[in-house]
Amino acid sequence: MENREEKILETNRAELTGIILSEPYFSHKTYGEAFYELILGINRKSGCMDCIKVMVSERILRGKCNLINQCASVIGQIRTYNEEICGRSKLNIVIFAREFAIADESARCCNIIYLDGFICKPPIRRTSPLGREICDIMLAVNRMYNKSDYIPCIAWGRNAAYAGDLCVGARLCIEGRMQSREYKKRDCEGNFTVHTAYEVSILKING
Repeated sequence: MENREEKILETNRAELTGIILSEPYFSHKTYGEAFYELILGINRKSGCMDCIKVMVSERILRGKCNLINQCASVIGQIRTYNEEICGRSKLNIVIFAREFAIADESARCCNIIYLDGFICKPPIRRTSPLGREICDIMLAVNRMYNKSDYIPCIAWGRNAAYAGDLCVGARLCIEGRMQSREYKKRDCEGNFTVHTAYEVSILKING
């Protein structure tokens, strides 16, 4: 079983180090084990901060508390699941922690994602307001128990040109970072609310 888990982890691996921005809050319970979510803030080189949702089991947390503003290191996987809101399906994206540790305050920020999967929707090529080529990709990555995670990715420049010519079913191995961005959306009552979207910004592609 361990060898199979290690093989799956090689196709979907997240390595994060950042500042905890929220105390763990209850998410759900599965087979008697409780899972909690927290927000991990990771600074980009530009100075902006990505606010990433991390899911941690009570077994890994081991009663840790007063975590806000502490530095933490996480090794895990991207997990996705659909949630119905106002009759519409929303894709939720979290980092499922397999390892979680409080790190030294001097630890450098880290945000590295490795994925090995298959394109499951036609890539969408577009151009940014500044004229840079962009390509949106939906990558299906297999995990245990015949399940898959469907992970939105975005490529830029040469990577966008390469990915934009690929077909559904093509295998893609990428290295990138998890990023968050806010956007406004009209809710069920017609009011605009701020939401956060998550995607993997691709840095390297190995076809």
